Parts: sequence; structure tokens; C-alpha cells
Amino acid sequence: MTDPAWAGRRAVLHCDLDAFYASVEQRDHPEYRGKPVIVGGLAHERGVVSAASYEARVFGVRSAMPLRMAARLCPEGIFVRGDHERYGDASDAVMALFAEHTPLVQPISLDEAFLDVTATAHLFGGPVAIARDLKRLCRERLGLVLSVGVASNKLCAKIGSDLRKPDGLVAVEPGTEAAFLAPLPLSRLWGVGPKTREVLEGWGLRTIGELAAFDATALEARFGLHGTAIAERARGIDEGLVEPMEAAKSIGHEHTFDRDTLDAAEVERMLLRLAEGVGKRLRAASVRARTISLKLRVAPFETRTRQRTVAQPTDDDLTIFRVARGLLRDALGDDRQRGHVSPVRLVGVQASGLVEGEQLGLFDAARAARLNAALDAVRKRFGDDALDRASARDTERRRFSDRPPR
Repeated sequence: MTDPAWAGRRAVLHCDLDAFYASVEQRDHPEYRGKPVIVGGLAHERGVVSAASYEARVFGVRSAMPLRMAARLCPEGIFVRGDHERYGDASDAVMALFAEHTPLVQPISLDEAFLDVTATAHLFGGPVAIARDLKRLCRERLGLVLSVGVASNKLCAKIGSDLRKPDGLVAVEPGTEAAFLAPLPLSRLWGVGPKTREVLEGWGLRTIGELAAFDATALEARFGLHGTAIAERARGIDEGLVEPMEAAKSIGHEHTFDRDTLDAAEVERMLLRLAEGVGKRLRAASVRARTISLKLRVAPFETRTRQRTVAQPTDDDLTIFRVARGLLRDALGDDRQRGHVSPVRLVGVQASGLVEGEQLGLFDAARAARLNAALDAVRKRFGDDALDRASARDTERRRFSDRPPR
């Protein structure tokens, strides 16, 4: 039976997977369970933490923290570079589970989404029953823990899902939004960043309830339309719609080297790996790309970008690689002209201008499509390292400074 409190009322869920990357690692590696897992790289590498399990957070490890600092705080931590393809697969499975309960699913990132269940709640016993069902199914089917907020709008649902992590469920009944928000600190409210909070605290405001009771005209005079918006949110008013996911506008991968490198072969081998990853994702989405882009970061902190539109939209690994390799050599041409070679820190490949449809069935294209399909099948079964193209092994080892000008 549907909860009468929600009869005829809008119902929104915010679903957030707890410590997602780290939880996937713990799910897939039983020996990691109950231990501090830190995703983002090895302890000695340059880079930042992408995710930390709750066991690691006890030591003060947080996302975006430098890996070396995390290693000092948690020397017994299990550091892993992560597998974004595996995380993407887990995310797809979760989003498919959400879609079983409503077509109105708005992914915000790999590990969180808004769901509007207003039209389907009666089929599953109400919005709170859906939340419980999703939490159970995530654990049973996918081995992941989900926190959920249930409310009449996105604002309260999002704040609710954050309040009792991990494995939380918070329901804000219609009509209680302002009371729910009132005791919470200003930092919980959308639109109240550090600078805005500093002004509000200077006026003696500390909680969302105090902000809701404050003179709205003073807020508008100080902050303009932004002041009006935060005044409404403080009273629990949010008319934002749950908007289903749009088709991806681009697909890309990038890699940061453990150490800056002058080894052209190493960079080009990584470029091939990245191109293969992009091609695989294009084929999985049944789209092809009109434009290939290269991102190159060289020491100390210079970022260079290049892009090229191809004659025919493509999802072929080698076509993407060859275009990206040409862009790479072009991006490094500036160094040769200056007589100074900059070590490479990061390289990335992106495909954009996506169009739907199958690869053209002409001779070479058809052969490439069959080869790519076979490679995809082998790697899906045996892992991404199961096969190497000959070009990944036969590239002559050299330094950028040794390459003759084109």
C-alpha cells in the first residue's frame, strides 16, 4: 500500500553509492574487505586520491588529497590505480536498476543519480518502498551499498542522502521540508559557498533555519537573484526537474605518467592504449566520432591541445590512434623549433562530434570492424592486457629529442 503522505505529491529520490570506486575494489577483491582502500594510484606516485573506503577515511584520507599525503596518514592502506572501465560497467548496472523503477533517471556522475518516481511509486508501494527496494537490490545483485534520500524535491532528496552515510535512508515527507532543513548548517545548502557563507555568518546566521527567517529583501540587495534563490531553498522550495540523461557529447581517456618522460615510444604506446579504450566505448555506444582531440601536459605545467576532423566518422582503434599520433607529433613540434624538449606528464585522447550508426560496410572498414569486435570479445573475457597489437610492441624505443623533424 502506498504511503498516504505521498498521495498526489511529487516524489524524488537521490541515490548515492557509498565510496563507489573503493567499494567496487572491495567487492571484486575479497581480501580488501574491511581494510583501508585508496583509489587513484600507488602510494609513491604523483596524483590525488579518487576515492577512499570508509576504513581509510578513519585515518583522515579524503578524495582529492595528494597520494603521498594519504600514504603518510594511512601507511597500511591498500593503494590501487583503479579500473575506470570496471567502474563504468558497475555504474551502468546501477543505472539500469534505477531504470527498472522509473524512466526519469538523471545521472549526476558514475555513482549518483536523481530519480522522479511520482508516476510509478504506486506500482512499488510508494517512494520510500522504492528506496528500500533499490538499496536491497544494489546489495544483493551488485554487491554495492546505496544511500538514498526521498523528498518532494531534488534539494531535500540530495541533502537527505548525505546525512546518514554509509547505507543511509532519509525520507522528508511533503510539507516538512523547511523543518527538515532548519537545524542544518548553512554549508549544506546549495548555493552557499565559502564566500557567501562568510557574509551570512557575519550577519549572525549559522543555520538554514536562521537564513529562512532572515529578511529576503536584504538578501536580494546583497546578492541579487542569487540571494532570492538561496532564500527560497532555505525554506525548502526547489522546482528543479529530474531530467533524463542526454546522449554523451564526447568520449575520452587520459593518463598521467608516474614520472615525466622523454621516451617517445612509451608515450605512443600509452596513446595506443587510450585510443583502444576510446574505440571500445564508441562501439559499445554504437556511435562514431567526427573529431579526434589530443591533450598533452608537459613539464612544468603547460597544457597543449590539438584536434582534427576525420574524413569519415570512425570508431576504429587504429584510425583514432593514427590521428592522435599525428596530433601528438604536431604538439611537440613547438619544442623542436625552440630547441628545447619538454618531458611529458599527461596524455589524453577524446572523440567528439558523435553520430549514431554502424560502421560503413566497405572492404577495409568491414575488416577493421570484425577485428575490433574480436578484440573486444577477447578482452571482455580475459582482461584488457590479454592482447597487444604489434604496433604496441614493435615501436622502436627512442627519446623525443632523438626524433628527426618531419
